Amino acid sequence: MKVAFVVFTLFLCSEGCPRIISRSEWGGQRSKCTSYLKPPMTYAVIHHTEGNRCFSTSTCSAQMRNVQSYHMKNRKWCDIGYSFLVGEDGNVYEGRGWKTLGAHTLNYNSVGYGICFLGNFTGVAPGTKALNAAQQLIKCAVSKGMLKSNYILKGHRQLGSTKCPGNTLYNIIKKWPHWQ
Repeated sequence: MKVAFVVFTLFLCSEGCPRIISRSEWGGQRSKCTSYLKPPMTYAVIHHTEGNRCFSTSTCSAQMRNVQSYHMKNRKWCDIGYSFLVGEDGNVYEGRGWKTLGAHTLNYNSVGYGICFLGNFTGVAPGTKALNAAQQLIKCAVSKGMLKSNYILKGHRQLGSTKCPGNTLYNIIKKWPHWQ
């Protein structure tokens, strides 16, 4: 099983994909999840954490641990809710990843990936590094067969009663390919 995972991880981290910081690299707790996805997914759903922004691998890793702790302890989820999270350092952080069912968007978890920006983007935009990393992650997902080529991009607020991913970020993603 470990060999298959390593090969799968190397396959997904090939040229054209952003740097994905693994759970072990950011110090994630062991997942208690047992439900899996069957890619390719139809939706890419953009979120924000509403917490602090982070600008380095060390501060983003700390934010990842904080978000995971909140989701597992306070919400009683089996893991961090999002598939991937994006820091202002331009790195993507592995949440539940490509194959594990998320808890990011009610009624869309089994058909989409939750891509969450670390920070509050109601009145400020994420930096260029973060925006580029998220767009690169989406392109990578399509090229690797994890996301359908005719995927649909949504902001969390379009699929539930929330202001997520914040007004500023929402106005940015409305201009991205596949937004509906």
